[in-house]
Amino acid sequence: MSEEIIWEKRGHIRIMTFNRPEAMNAANVEMLQLHGQYFQEFVEDDDAWVLIFTGTGRAFSTGLDLKAIKEIFAMQPRPRTLTSPDPPEIWKPIIAAINGYAVGLGCELALACDIRIAADDARIGLPEVKRALVPGAGGCQRLSRLVPLGNALMMLCTGDWIDAQEAYRIGLVQKVVPRDQLLDEAIQLAERICDNAPGAVRTVKEAAYRGLEVPLREALVQCRDFDVRNRQTSAEDIEEGVKAFAEKRKPVYKGR
Repeated sequence: MSEEIIWEKRGHIRIMTFNRPEAMNAANVEMLQLHGQYFQEFVEDDDAWVLIFTGTGRAFSTGLDLKAIKEIFAMQPRPRTLTSPDPPEIWKPIIAAINGYAVGLGCELALACDIRIAADDARIGLPEVKRALVPGAGGCQRLSRLVPLGNALMMLCTGDWIDAQEAYRIGLVQKVVPRDQLLDEAIQLAERICDNAPGAVRTVKEAAYRGLEVPLREALVQCRDFDVRNRQTSAEDIEEGVKAFAEKRKPVYKGR
């Protein structure tokens, strides 16, 4: 079994760890194939509620392995992931636990996640313009939606990367922790999410993203519709949540 990516299952949590530390977790063909395979497994597995991305060694990911670039561009079909031109609609929460360098496609993957936690030694950036290239996997679009436009353009137009504290200051990451606490922090966050009813969690994620696409008045109508749908699809979990509150115990949700 390949170790290019380590795939772990911890209850309802899935952890995808990029494991090419000698190459700063730059993606080659095999890594991209495994990434797509495991990601699709997460999408389709009803028992998988939260996904964590992280890396081994000194980097989260430094993007594509330039030594394998011809093979990568020749891949047919390319695996479908969060950074694909047409990523699958997925409303399960996804966390980036950013250790070390997250640059190029590695940065774009972190931007595509819902929540980003950074180690205190993290370095994040999109240096493509330094090589006469542009971030082609959503970097321009996602970065400018996550942070103030001036901050996004400063990063994009200079190609410079920023450290963890600056990423936190501008709102690019939600928390900075010591390196040795990073994965534990991400798992604890995922566990807190998994304590909640998965149908409700997915509904609020979808409502939040869909609401950004339309005017506020329309988003409020959408939210009402989402609430009605959740009541229909999560009836057992709603009953369990109310019952557990009355009995002063932790609810046990089943996703239905």
